[in-house]
Amino acid sequence: MDKDAKDKINSKPEIKPKPPLKRINFDIEKYEKVEINFHPKIPPLQKVKDKTKVNVRYCVISPFAYIHIYWDPEIYELVYEIEEPILTRQEREYHAQLTTAIEDLINFEEIIERDEQRLLEYIDQRIRILAVEFGMNIPYDSYRKLYYYLSRDFLGFNEMEPILRDYFIEDVECNGANSPVYVVHRVFRNLKTSLVFNDIARLEVLVEKFAQRCGKHISYADPILDGTLPDGSRINATYTQDITSKGPTFTIRKFTTTPWTPTELISFRTLSPEMLAYLWILVEYKMNILIAGGTASGKTSLLNAVAFFIPPEARVVSIEDTRELNLPRENWLPSVTRAATGDKRENEVTLFTLLRASFRQNPDYVIVGEVRGKEASVLFQGMASGHSSISTIHADSVDTLIKRLETPPIELSPTLLNVLDCVCIMTHAIVNKQETRKLREIVEIVNVDPEGIAVINTPFSWNAAEDRFYFKKESKVFEKISKRYGISKEELEKELNKKAKIIYQMYKKKISSFDDVQGIVNRYYKTPDEVLKELGIDEEENKE
Repeated sequence: MDKDAKDKINSKPEIKPKPPLKRINFDIEKYEKVEINFHPKIPPLQKVKDKTKVNVRYCVISPFAYIHIYWDPEIYELVYEIEEPILTRQEREYHAQLTTAIEDLINFEEIIERDEQRLLEYIDQRIRILAVEFGMNIPYDSYRKLYYYLSRDFLGFNEMEPILRDYFIEDVECNGANSPVYVVHRVFRNLKTSLVFNDIARLEVLVEKFAQRCGKHISYADPILDGTLPDGSRINATYTQDITSKGPTFTIRKFTTTPWTPTELISFRTLSPEMLAYLWILVEYKMNILIAGGTASGKTSLLNAVAFFIPPEARVVSIEDTRELNLPRENWLPSVTRAATGDKRENEVTLFTLLRASFRQNPDYVIVGEVRGKEASVLFQGMASGHSSISTIHADSVDTLIKRLETPPIELSPTLLNVLDCVCIMTHAIVNKQETRKLREIVEIVNVDPEGIAVINTPFSWNAAEDRFYFKKESKVFEKISKRYGISKEELEKELNKKAKIIYQMYKKKISSFDDVQGIVNRYYKTPDEVLKELGIDEEENKE
């Protein structure tokens, strides 16, 4: 062995000094707190007749999430695009690391129950602490984005949160993985969104979160969810590919935190002031009203609007499967059904159970969200015993309504239907190439014979060709009120005229807020002359 080789074997390996620890260049603990607003101001949006000219952008989570609705000439339709901050590869890695760490620390019961502002502060503190512990170099712009996404996901519903925060969304439809989410927009109607769930596992996690926030359970053994989200929205979801081949799905029906007021329905041209005035009189004199129509035809919206006319001192008991009603009053007992707990079927609280109990709660008015089973017999027996009732039902005409009430699973006696005074038929309609909802007709039930053949009177109807509402003075329900309360038909017609003017003046003066409309209705019950004078109705009559 030569000398060079021997020296190489005997030589010690060169020890390279370790590189110094990477120092954090950004002092995250001193960063200014990021302001985030999950309730930004609602922007005014106008309908555009020519869809190809649509190009609107508005904020749904300030200042991070925006909605951009525009015409896409390539697919020849409107697109609903969600705009959120774009994360770099490094930021995505930080986000995944922080998410896992915070999940281990956070109490999800607190997420559901605690105050939103305190939760935002909690997440902010955890990011700052964990960033230092993990030695993350996070510049301020990255910190802002990470704070947004972590707040969005822990407080809300991940990618779905911007859509659910959009005031203008009525319905959300997810048909499974690798398929775009669709929405029904209040102004632009059916739209395809830019949101697609490409990962079935991530979609499963989202559906599990929906179930958790509803206070319910969904799994492979129990794969269908029906529930109400914390904001009052109604959700139906499926969990497995055995049920829906594209994987988990969900459909959400959103509800406004405050119901549409009567004047807002007039501004949408859903019905006329005279129709509302007529319903006001029927509510005032405790007539029984059933609101019929197809799915998403506006039945619950009309029910909420009609509830504005219930006298302020009256006691109201409402019964629903899932909470949709939002009544503008204090003396209101809201009841909701409950599924069976565990394996004990007797623990189930049904509409039938609640309705039967409601008549022992001394109600002046009973409101049932929707009748579709044996609870209808209890409702109609309550009507017959003098409890004023308002409810909704799926039917598109009086004939189909009567047939539905007479056949299983409801099976009412035809003669019992005579306690029903009025049926409002809601419908979808296309007016000037725009989808809308209309109160198609108000039908009075004059008599139903033992064979189920009804004699009816239609005082109000909507003419589709002209998009106008028509009414006639003859009202059989006014005759009932006249006999029952000793009030002449002339007085009722005069009162109808006054109430119609009140509603129209509120519409003209843009009085549409929840509290303002309810305040005027309540004051009219107590000091009618003052309200008429305040709205200038006396002056108009003097000019005539």
